[in-house]
Amino acid sequence: MDFNEQVKQLANRVKTLKDSITTEEATKMSLVVPMFQLLGYDVFNPNEFCPEFTADIGVKKGEKVDYAILENGVPSILIECKSCTEALERHASQLFRYFSTTKAKFGILTNGIIYRFFTDLEESNKMDLVPFLELNMLNLKDAGINELKKFCKDDFDKEKIFSTAEELKYTSLIKEVLAKELENPSDPFVRFILSDIYDAPKTQKIIDKFTPVVKRSFSGFINDIVNQKITSALSKEEPDPDSVQDTAAESNVQATTSKIVTTDEEIEAFYIIRGLLAGIVPIENIVHRDTESYFGILYQDNNRKPICRLDLDKKNKQLLIPNKDKKFERFYISSLNDLYQYKEQLIAVVNRYLN
Repeated sequence: MDFNEQVKQLANRVKTLKDSITTEEATKMSLVVPMFQLLGYDVFNPNEFCPEFTADIGVKKGEKVDYAILENGVPSILIECKSCTEALERHASQLFRYFSTTKAKFGILTNGIIYRFFTDLEESNKMDLVPFLELNMLNLKDAGINELKKFCKDDFDKEKIFSTAEELKYTSLIKEVLAKELENPSDPFVRFILSDIYDAPKTQKIIDKFTPVVKRSFSGFINDIVNQKITSALSKEEPDPDSVQDTAAESNVQATTSKIVTTDEEIEAFYIIRGLLAGIVPIENIVHRDTESYFGILYQDNNRKPICRLDLDKKNKQLLIPNKDKKFERFYISSLNDLYQYKEQLIAVVNRYLN
C-alpha cells in the first residue's frame, strides 16, 4: 500500500474513532501516535520519539512538550497534543514557548484531527504565529498529503522543507483571502475590480450596486476554469475504434428500453454545482445519476448521500436540496445562473457527510 493510501486509511480511522475519544491521552494513543508510526518513526524508542520531552523555559523548570522527534539526541520536531474534542486556536502559545528553548526547527500542534506545522520564517529561533501547513484528516487533499510525506523519517530534510515553507504559508494565506472575497467581496476588492472597467466615480452607492455582480462574476470565473479542466480531461479520453460500433449498437438498445434522456442543460448544471463545491471535496467525488423523474447529484456516488436533485424539464425549473432530516426542500429557479445563490446550502449538505 503506498503512502497516500496509508494516510487515507488513517483518516478513515480518525472518522470512526473521534466521537468515542474524550481525553488527551486517548487522542495521543489512538490518533497521534499512529500518525507518526505511519511516518516511519519508532514510536517505542525514546531516543527517536521521546514522550514528555523537557523544554525548560527560563526560571520555569520541568516544562514538558508531549513528544519530540530526536536526531542524535537533539530535537528536530516538537509535537504538542490536545484532545480531539478541543479546538487548537488557543494552544499555539504553549508550543511557541517550547520552541524558543530548543534547537527544534519545526513544531506541530495537533488534536489528532487537525495538524498545524510551524517553523521560524519571520525570526530565527522564534516560532511563527501562523502555520505554514495545515492538514485536516476529515478533509484530506492530495497536495497536503504530498507535503506531509516530506516529514517521513526516510525523506526528512529540514533544510529542504524550510526552503519551501514560506511559499506554502503565503499560498495558504492568499487562498484564504481569495475565499473570503469570493464569499463576501469587500469594498476595496470591488473598487479594485471596477478600476479597469468603470470610469465614473466609485461612490459607496456604486460599490454596493456592483458587489453582487462581482460576487457572481468571481464564482462564474472559477466555475468556468473548473469546467474547462473537466472538459479538457474528458476530451483526452479517446474512444477505442474497435468498440465504437458495439457502443453505438448498445446505445440504440438502451434508447429503446429507457425513457431517461440526460440533457445538455442538466450536464451544465452538474458542472456548475461541481464548481461551487470545488475545494470543499475532490470534484471526482461529486457525480450525477439521471432518472426518469429527476436528475440527481450525489456525494461519492452514494444514493444515501444526495447533494441535490434537479428538475429542469418543467416550465418552472426546480432545485431540491436535502435538509438535516434528508427531506428535500424545493426551490424554483429561472435559469441555471440562479444555482450560484444556493452555494452555502450545497456546501452545508456536503459538510454533513464529511462530519
